[in-house]
Amino acid sequence: MTNAPFLNLALAVLAVIAVGWLLVAGRSILLPIVMAVISVYVMVSTVEGLARLPGLKHLPHFLLRLLVLAGFAVTFLGMAVVPAATVREIIDAAPLYQANLTGLPERIAGRFGIETGALIDTLYSATVARTDLQALAFTALGGFASVGVTVFLVVIYAAFLLAERGSFPEKLSAAVASEANAARALKVVTEINTQIRQYLALKTLINLILGAICYGILWSLGVDFAFFWAIVIALLNYIPYVGSYLGVAFPVLLSLGQFASLPTTLLLLGLLSAAQVFVGNVLEPRWIGRQLNMRPVVVLVALSVWAALWGIPGAILTMPMTSILIIVTPSFGSTRFIGVLLSEHVDAGGAGRTGA
Repeated sequence: MTNAPFLNLALAVLAVIAVGWLLVAGRSILLPIVMAVISVYVMVSTVEGLARLPGLKHLPHFLLRLLVLAGFAVTFLGMAVVPAATVREIIDAAPLYQANLTGLPERIAGRFGIETGALIDTLYSATVARTDLQALAFTALGGFASVGVTVFLVVIYAAFLLAERGSFPEKLSAAVASEANAARALKVVTEINTQIRQYLALKTLINLILGAICYGILWSLGVDFAFFWAIVIALLNYIPYVGSYLGVAFPVLLSLGQFASLPTTLLLLGLLSAAQVFVGNVLEPRWIGRQLNMRPVVVLVALSVWAALWGIPGAILTMPMTSILIIVTPSFGSTRFIGVLLSEHVDAGGAGRTGA
């Protein structure tokens, strides 16, 4: 009996390793399914929002679901086609940007009245001359060019999940032998649905607003591929903490190659950063608040884990996937301690609180 804790620990470690291996090996199968489930959350919230509008509340619910599904399919397929075509254009334009950067040191030196010499030549040789923009663009953005099959699968899975959503409670009750266990499982699933649906719906709306603001900034300054960069900024803003910085970094760095003008690039950096600050410090706290009960260190660790397992899609899914763990684990005695450790706030019973 004294070895029971060590046996449980060993089994837990083996279970974590097995799950991690399954997530990595089954990425091509699991990722579209998970993305489809997350998309259904957003679509259900959209249907409920449309059903409250005066002109649409009298329409049949299935018709609203069909309209939302059609809009979702068009949007997702468009997000697959536009980035794939744009990434190829960016890679083709990279040599021109590289050529523009070649004369940048002389222009900066002339603006500030600095004589070009060995120091500037050394700095240029150590930075710009060693950078292959075409290879860098392909490495950073190549993933956007190969999302077509995944997007198609997400749309198909989401359509079936949305169609079968209404029958899930009955199937859950039939699958669980005990009525008490069925009620408990249904309560957990309902809580997950409520929390994730509210968070994703508001986060998606906020990201759409951010994308629209950034598109206006990029378009007004004449930045190439403004619509594509707006999509990238909106998508990367799902990633906690680092997503907003990555979203700004890509267009700002390539704008330096496009314009070869430091003032223009600094202006773009300032405007995009101001939009991120407004959304992150004003709009998002007011609309979302502290709706998901997560400790900051847990978010950072979860971000590292999901990004290592599934790359950028995993980083985008960090918040909803981790919040599911925080909601599910306190509901069972054997896993309650996990929920307590992951949660930022704990109720009197020792379980994490998931509400705002």
